[in-house]
Amino acid sequence: MGKLRIASIGSSSSGNAYIVSNGKTRLLLDVGLTAKRIKEGLAECNLTSDDIQGIFVTHEHVDHVKSIRAIAKACAGAKVYTSRGTAGSCDKFEHIRAEQLEYMSAQDVVRIGDLSIKAFALSHDAAEPLGFSFMEEGEQLSVATDTGVVTDEIDEEVKHANTLVLEANHEESILQMGDYPYSLKRRILGEYGHLSNVASGITIARALLARKCVGRSDSDQRIMLAHLSSHNNTPDTALLTVRNILDENELCQGSDFTIKVAAKDSLTVL
Repeated sequence: MGKLRIASIGSSSSGNAYIVSNGKTRLLLDVGLTAKRIKEGLAECNLTSDDIQGIFVTHEHVDHVKSIRAIAKACAGAKVYTSRGTAGSCDKFEHIRAEQLEYMSAQDVVRIGDLSIKAFALSHDAAEPLGFSFMEEGEQLSVATDTGVVTDEIDEEVKHANTLVLEANHEESILQMGDYPYSLKRRILGEYGHLSNVASGITIARALLARKCVGRSDSDQRIMLAHLSSHNNTPDTALLTVRNILDENELCQGSDFTIKVAAKDSLTVL
């Protein structure tokens, strides 16, 4: 098993925050939960704010930036990495010290400790949303949530990741039959919305098959389904839909991959 690990402190349409670590370098990805909950999550991983060496923010929506001001202050030794579009679209970033803020664009790479972190573009209704890949010694951990479609750029990152956190936001039939306004349904289902369970399953299958073709498939392909909607999905539904697609492609849990769903309100470690 590789050294790169990710722990979801909580993930849903209501709030998201993750810890990425290789045991030496420790980073936060998104801070869309309360500062209290994020600090509790750190403590559950035997960490404190002082252990964090970098904070990465994908985009400006509140379920990803809720406590950026408090967490940036608590992690005073860590820089905050995000896009200019994100920082310029959210007044919370005005309270972060200029010397603490670092801007990234898609395809930029920064080095923190012994990790390289690469940004890639997402397709979402935000100013300049980014996904991130964390890399060390042939390992890659990629996180892609809040994207309406899987672009070639995202697909390339997913295919190279042996640890993947991918959005499985909604079951389309539940969303279509639900009581959301038509305009909101269109937004979620659109090019700049969110990935469905089916889209997530197809993306994962394509990535695993691509890795098998080049002899890179093994049981250490770890997958976490994340950013589930509380209204239009359930963990069991997401897991069943994705597993069925993987089964149809003759991909077997245990020999080809392991998979779990990020909990909404508790720690999930991959």
